[in-house]
Amino acid sequence: MTAIPAGVLDPSAARPLREDLAAAGFRSTAVAGVLGSAAEGSLRRGSTLAAARVLARPEARAAGAVADLTALFVAGLAVPADRLAAALPRLGVEGAVRAGLVALDGDAAVPRVELAPHQFVDPDGVGEWWVASDLGEAATGGPLRADHVLGVGGASRTLAGLQLPRRAESVLDLGTGSGIQFLRAARYGRRLVATDVSERALAYARFNAALNDVDVDLRAGSLFEPVTGERFDRILSNPPFVITPRRPGVPEYEYRDGGLEGDALVETVVRGVAGHLLPGGVAQLLANWEDRAGADGRDRVAAWALEEGLDAWVVEREVQDPVLYAETWIRDGGIRPGTPEYDRLLAAWLDDFAAREVRSVGFGYVTLRRPERRRPSRRVEREQGGAGGLGGHLAACLEAQDWLAATDDDALLTARLVVAGDVTEERHHWPGEEHPAAIELRQGGGFARVVPVDAAAAGLVGACDGELTVGAIVDALADLLESDPAELRAELLPVARELVATGLLMPAA
Repeated sequence: MTAIPAGVLDPSAARPLREDLAAAGFRSTAVAGVLGSAAEGSLRRGSTLAAARVLARPEARAAGAVADLTALFVAGLAVPADRLAAALPRLGVEGAVRAGLVALDGDAAVPRVELAPHQFVDPDGVGEWWVASDLGEAATGGPLRADHVLGVGGASRTLAGLQLPRRAESVLDLGTGSGIQFLRAARYGRRLVATDVSERALAYARFNAALNDVDVDLRAGSLFEPVTGERFDRILSNPPFVITPRRPGVPEYEYRDGGLEGDALVETVVRGVAGHLLPGGVAQLLANWEDRAGADGRDRVAAWALEEGLDAWVVEREVQDPVLYAETWIRDGGIRPGTPEYDRLLAAWLDDFAAREVRSVGFGYVTLRRPERRRPSRRVEREQGGAGGLGGHLAACLEAQDWLAATDDDALLTARLVVAGDVTEERHHWPGEEHPAAIELRQGGGFARVVPVDAAAAGLVGACDGELTVGAIVDALADLLESDPAELRAELLPVARELVATGLLMPAA
């Protein structure tokens, strides 16, 4: 089985296909119900064996169209053509062949694409996409082609969940791939523009837009070239950020490799955002960055943004040593350990990292904003945890940071704050001791932060119920703790600012 060439997917087939998929109940929950968690997990890890066994059971066959569509388009298995005809009565088998979705091999239909449902949840409720993409290596039986078009993976899900659930007049999806980010952005964006350097990716994006009934302006070109002179309220990008040696004989994949040395592609995107954001506009992107000798990668990313006049909020989710990083992406291309090719590529990667004195590689997300009438700000942190769908939390934190920027210390003392509803307090005592040895504030949602505080800060938070001003609470604490009020204000106001900035405290309505 081979993946489709550019332009073969026929968007005119999207409407009857959409009607067939909806009528069949081809949804995420139905697919999960047919496969079960073990087979579904095995598929994600690149093996079809467990899924094939599950789908061959009588109870799976009884699921009818959902089981056949799951076998064909999710597991990459052949199904009898007559069963596909029953599953797609409007499109039909011949229509699916003409559309580039399947090929016929005798009496069997074999997949030419992956086509899977993907569910998401945001403040507007539950939504679902169907996303077509290239078959993975488990279905093709070999390494990925250089112009492989990726479907919905962990990184794309992460960025989709980070998108701010706030209305936007214009949204740019930079490096759209199969279109996942603009599908998510269609929930809040009025005008959608998406770009990609890959014609094959744009063919998939065009089909997925039609399949999900989304109106988007698709443009071919590298990075910001297709939108020269244009500015947007929101920019989204899951760019080809993988750090790959720029050396002869090292494969490059369009979906992941940007063609620049080290993390220069990420720098190019960060700096390019500055010329394409409207005042107050926000850009969100995923990135890898290099921690080099004497230079933390997060600080380097933040510096690029500040130099361009942008707010920078850099969150690091994971750090890998150069060996593990190289091994991860070599295997991603279908090259297996223990082969001469694997060892040759690993040596190329490690030599490349050594040339720049790379100590480790960070992965995370970057939020950039063009500030209005104030100097740009910087925030750099490591993620402690957090649930999926962080977009609402990020939006609330950005609004809180705007409030803080407009609130000097005198105004903060007169403000009334409340504790966020997901915050709890934990106190730890040594056995027999009256006073706690440690006090922690725990955030149930958002980034699930755990914030150590002292007794004074805990007292401040505990009294923030919207009734008393911050100044009144601090003065009462100073009297209780027998502290100097001015010194306690100087100690607690920065704490209050940080807790507001991170969503543990909020201005009272």
